[in-house]
Amino acid sequence: EVHLVESGGGLAQAGGSLRLSCVASGLTFDGYALGWFRQAPGLKREMVGCISYGTKYYGDDVKGRFTISTDNAKNTVYLQMNSLKPEDTALYYCAAQRGDCTKIAGLPPDYGMPYWGKGILVTVSS
Repeated sequence: EVHLVESGGGLAQAGGSLRLSCVASGLTFDGYALGWFRQAPGLKREMVGCISYGTKYYGDDVKGRFTISTDNAKNTVYLQMNSLKPEDTALYYCAAQRGDCTKIAGLPPDYGMPYWGKGILVTVSS
């Protein structure tokens, strides 16, 4: 059974940084797309970043500020968030599916991805 558990959220000031972690059990990263998503109140869940086969993809709103990475030995995927803005405030989720990030074709909120963490709150104050 696959489990994804996020950590590292909390409160940050605008311009600050946070690093989210997502520990996966029940799967190995090879052959999987690993994504970070976020959902702000009243808005649709959106993809923040995704990594598969060493290639990284980012949403337009976070390019140049956020970095996704993995530590395969720890079965952990990270989201380093720099230059945070109040509009980055959201519940952040990690998710996984077999295959490539470009094959994530479903609709929000689950984008057709079978594995999701419970989410972790990030709040950015101005």
